[in-house]
Amino acid sequence: MPTTKKTLMFLSSFFTSVGSFIVICSILGTQAWITSTIAVRDSASNGSIFITYGLFHGESSQELSHGLAESNKHFAVLGILNNSSQRTLHLVAILFLVLSLFTSLLSSGFTCYNSISNPYQTFLGPMGVYTWNGLSASFVFVTMILFVANVQSNHLSEELSHLLYPAITSKGTTHSYGYSFWLILLIIFLNIVTVIIIIFYQKARYQRKQEQRKPMEYAPRDGILF
Repeated sequence: MPTTKKTLMFLSSFFTSVGSFIVICSILGTQAWITSTIAVRDSASNGSIFITYGLFHGESSQELSHGLAESNKHFAVLGILNNSSQRTLHLVAILFLVLSLFTSLLSSGFTCYNSISNPYQTFLGPMGVYTWNGLSASFVFVTMILFVANVQSNHLSEELSHLLYPAITSKGTTHSYGYSFWLILLIIFLNIVTVIIIIFYQKARYQRKQEQRKPMEYAPRDGILF
């Protein structure tokens, strides 16, 4: 059976791993990743299009200086995009986030298992926790980079506006990243905290072993013999 200190430290890591898993689930399901404001013009007037979307769903609205604007539109991001580079990059970003979700789940399982037992296999111990949290942080960071690249360099928002309002010409775009996007930093932070807790546990365990070894090293030789 594990010591009380090991149980408490691995349970703490378990809660941070579960927290990371929950945050990833939340950002997968929300659409507050980004809001893009696109200045547009048509034959009759100027105006703006506002598009807020996440990985799967989004909503757009329109404001025109003259004439009647169209009603708000709800759309599926992958459904409206054609077989384009924007769609491909968006799918890859989703894939990496799902991989991060899976590795966070594995980290939760490993930390919970270590809080109630002493595994014989090395990989089931701290090494496995380091691996899964490192992969989770890496995957979610790649998701962040891919999403920004798709928006900034690949003009994802402009492509969506063109598909939603084909008769309107865009003149310029500004982007504001929402809370769902910035929660990625919280996921990385939770992964780092999980690893730090296990590092402190291993350091304390090593020091305890060294202290247990010292009495034998400094004991008299006749005391050791008899």
